[in-house]
Amino acid sequence: MKRIIDTERIPIKLWLDEIDDNTLFQVKNLANLPFAFKHIALMPDAHTGYGMPIGGVMAADNVVVPNAVGVDIGCGICAVKTDLKLNPDIQRRLKDIVRDIEERVPVGFKHHKRAQDETLMPKGYKFGSMEVVRSEYSSALRQLGTLGGGNHFIEIQKDKEDYIWIMIHSGSRNIGKQVADHYNKIAKKLNKQWNSPVLPKADLAYLPFTTEEAHRYFEEMNYCVDFALANRKLMLKRVQEMMADYFPNIKFGEIINIAHNYAKWEKHFGKDVVVHRKGATSAHKGELGIIPGSQGTKSYIVEGLGNPESFSSCSHGAGRVMGRNEAIRNLSFEEEVRKLNKRGILHSIRTHRDLDEAPSAYKNIQQVMLDQEDLVKIVTELSPLAVIKG
Repeated sequence: MKRIIDTERIPIKLWLDEIDDNTLFQVKNLANLPFAFKHIALMPDAHTGYGMPIGGVMAADNVVVPNAVGVDIGCGICAVKTDLKLNPDIQRRLKDIVRDIEERVPVGFKHHKRAQDETLMPKGYKFGSMEVVRSEYSSALRQLGTLGGGNHFIEIQKDKEDYIWIMIHSGSRNIGKQVADHYNKIAKKLNKQWNSPVLPKADLAYLPFTTEEAHRYFEEMNYCVDFALANRKLMLKRVQEMMADYFPNIKFGEIINIAHNYAKWEKHFGKDVVVHRKGATSAHKGELGIIPGSQGTKSYIVEGLGNPESFSSCSHGAGRVMGRNEAIRNLSFEEEVRKLNKRGILHSIRTHRDLDEAPSAYKNIQQVMLDQEDLVKIVTELSPLAVIKG
């Protein structure tokens, strides 16, 4: 931990040295919520979000805040190690591998023309009670196994021993956004009726678990978390199948998966609370996690240390230092491409519009890792070879 801000209703514990004014404003709003428990934790990749900053962790007493989860519910990362070692043959085939991945996995706003295998969809839910999931289900079947845009990616990577890894970052696609928007509107309406002490400008309307709406949201949110995992798994399966076409004897290790936009009941400081992680991942003691850098920088497989001060959480990535439009306006296309080409990375910076995902738009991942040495320990360091983005 770097420092503590103790000017609000509850303390704010920060794992970063510098914080911009907008992010500070948002985290102070969290600290003054009447139901926020113990303290607020802010991870080293923190930056401004909608309502709650990305990289924020809040434990709440018997309430859930849809905007403290966000619109891409269940967004997360999975990674798998192969038994292939980087060699000149693999290096030569990288362009073909990237091309084939882009043909098999829809990226950006694209989705499948046909519904995917329905047996891959989440199980064990009361479908009839989930009005948003029910209305979006047919669309979700065509979005299953699609990457999306923004900071979502598929990367081919290598570790220090030159073993090849596959890493995928994606979420719940449109179904998660629809669930988030639907229940945030309901929360705002109810908060207005209750004369809620939470100011509307904070954009942190809440649903107490004494209401039916909170339970409905929680069920649909959990469905989206499971859908996001199913989405990543199907993409991973397609990439693995494609890799097996090139290398028939390839073997894959166990999948590592971690989500970073969700709320969950957990026990902290002797109390059952609803932990909201928005752009933050769980780092319980011994738990394996993934912290990616930006394209062109290293990513890390980590093991959680279970630090109670962060509610057993860590960062979900490097975190932005520039907004998307700011990066497009201010970064040099030629310089960003030159740096990536110099590193020999097959990257996704093809036009000026792609500069919103340039490495310079993000924080230094090595500093981010140093700032959370008390939250996780590094198990494996990964370097990018090829990057696919929407």
